[in-house]
Amino acid sequence: MRVELLLAPDCPNASATKSALTRALHELELTVPVVEQVGDFPSPTVLVDGDDVMNDRCGAPRMRACRLDVPTVAKLLSALRRTAEE
Repeated sequence: MRVELLLAPDCPNASATKSALTRALHELELTVPVVEQVGDFPSPTVLVDGDDVMNDRCGAPRMRACRLDVPTVAKLLSALRRTAEE
């Protein structure tokens, strides 16, 4: 399983998303590394095996923007469970 956290520089939601991701991984007892990238991304975006946890689309467009649909613990748990079961 590959987990990526994509952030724009100075993203105001980065800390909350990191905490939610840590909580979801802990709850599922998953010990996978999280690859964090800072750049021109819709931020914050969490990809699990390349799919955006908020919309199940593959990848993220190259643009610096704040997301309105910030990843939630529920969405993270759902995506991580689905991938772990495959």
